[in-house]
Parts: sequence; structure tokens; C-alpha cells
Amino acid sequence: MDVTRGSHGELIIRIDGTFDRQAAIRLSGWLGEVPRNAPVVLDFSRVREFHDFGLAAMAGPLAGLGGVQVLGLGWHQQRLLRYFGVDLSKLSVPLRGDEEALG
Repeated sequence: MDVTRGSHGELIIRIDGTFDRQAAIRLSGWLGEVPRNAPVVLDFSRVREFHDFGLAAMAGPLAGLGGVQVLGLGWHQQRLLRYFGVDLSKLSVPLRGDEEALG
């Protein structure tokens, strides 16, 4: 995971590799330090493998945040987050390029 500041002061967290339960716990810890309405971008576009347990662990923290933009999730990940109660209409969730073709 890589944490940087964007040009508009937003906190950008880029996740790569495997997103499993351990990665979700680490990410949740970082998000716990961010003020509730601070602008945050979670970029999953470099994740090669998503574990459903990782997404389940992130559902609560995502549902409780405002001002979050989520990038790089495919249909499956979006569906799972909806099942876990995350309102995706509040988040910007563009599809990953490789997922668009699979639809």
C-alpha cells in the first residue's frame, strides 16, 4: 500500500498485490486515523487478487466514511460491498478496465 497526498489535498491510498483480510485490517487502521469527511481516494486498480474476506472486512469502514472515492473495483467486488450494506451510490466506483469487457 502506498499513501500520498493529491493535488487538492486528498489522501490517496493505492493498494496493490493481494487484497486479503490482513490488507483490509491495515487499511482500516489507516482509515481510522482520517477525519470522517476528509477527502480520501482508495485506488484498488493495481490489486491482482481480491479475497472476499478482505472486502467483507472493509464494508464497515467504507459504510461509515463520507467523502471517499473508490477506484478500480470490478462487478463482483461492487456486488459484494452492496451485499454487506455499502451504499455505492455515495461512492464513485469506476470499473477496472479488464472488468468492463467481461461485464
